[in-house]
Amino acid sequence: MAIEIERKFLVSGDGWRAAAHEVLPMAQGYLNDASSLDSGAMRASVRLRISGDRAWLNIKSHEAGRSRQEFEYPVPVADARALLGLCVGGTVDKRRHLVRHGGHLWEVDEFLGDNAGLVVAEIELDSPDEDFERPDWLGAEVTDDTRYYNLALASEPYGRWATDPRR
Repeated sequence: MAIEIERKFLVSGDGWRAAAHEVLPMAQGYLNDASSLDSGAMRASVRLRISGDRAWLNIKSHEAGRSRQEFEYPVPVADARALLGLCVGGTVDKRRHLVRHGGHLWEVDEFLGDNAGLVVAEIELDSPDEDFERPDWLGAEVTDDTRYYNLALASEPYGRWATDPRR
């Protein structure tokens, strides 16, 4: 069983841009929505992601916090495009910037479209309490705030939030 241990942070400033060594365009959608998880009708999110000429089906257990089960399988891009048409909510479009800092790989997601203006940094760890060096561009931690989960952003995009929580 695959376990993902991840922490998520808002980003302050643009200091991370110069350190990015790769940028990946991504589009993703969900075959279920947050309400199906919140109601208990489903116990995992089911996502399709396309990045360049590759695509994946991802299943992630519904657990807030740092650790959850995650399963990921490659799928043909043509199939992923067709499945995106079956997704609920909107498509989440973003550019993922890969940044190495302090011996870890950070994924800085710069959201586009209805989520434009939101920039979130994620780090995957080997244990929930693993220490890591925090870059100076790292803002508030939002690991436990489900509004920042991509599943939630597909249904309730950042651009529609009543107020900007960074203020």
